[in-house]
Amino acid sequence: MGTEVFYFVATLSVVFSLMVVFAKNPIHSVLYLILTFFTFTVHYVLLNAQFLAVVNFIVYMGAIMVLFLFVLMLLNLNKDSEPNKSMFIKIAAIIAGGCLLVTIIGSLKSVSITDPLILKDPGIGLVEALGKQLFGPFMLPFELSSVLLLSAMVGAVLLTKKEEQKNG
Repeated sequence: MGTEVFYFVATLSVVFSLMVVFAKNPIHSVLYLILTFFTFTVHYVLLNAQFLAVVNFIVYMGAIMVLFLFVLMLLNLNKDSEPNKSMFIKIAAIIAGGCLLVTIIGSLKSVSITDPLILKDPGIGLVEALGKQLFGPFMLPFELSSVLLLSAMVGAVLLTKKEEQKNG
């Protein structure tokens, strides 16, 4: 039962992600991206990573995608005219698609999946296990990243204050 659900959701993920790329309307593309993120959330639940599933649901589907949708509606990009694409963009797209194809073929040759839902450690995705890892062997990098983010936020506030004093 679990393997069938995995393959069904994986198929939906691929279909919705292709619809994101091939949708003519940018708002429809964002809505398909929300559905793609939902299928990722189902994958996280199947892999027993409840914390990642909740964070993906709240942050990406709830906040980021609503912001994308708001910006698209604000910019009114829903126009029928399609901009001319230069030859450089077409060549770059062909090269990127070829690299993706080579990566997919290489990964399929190197990985043999017998049962994708069997986990060696069933508690690996739980919040308790994540907390033990973050505040155990990875405590120093975790705290350093928080100090780095705090200093970036203080720097942004100071730069904004200087701009306000200069303009005001």
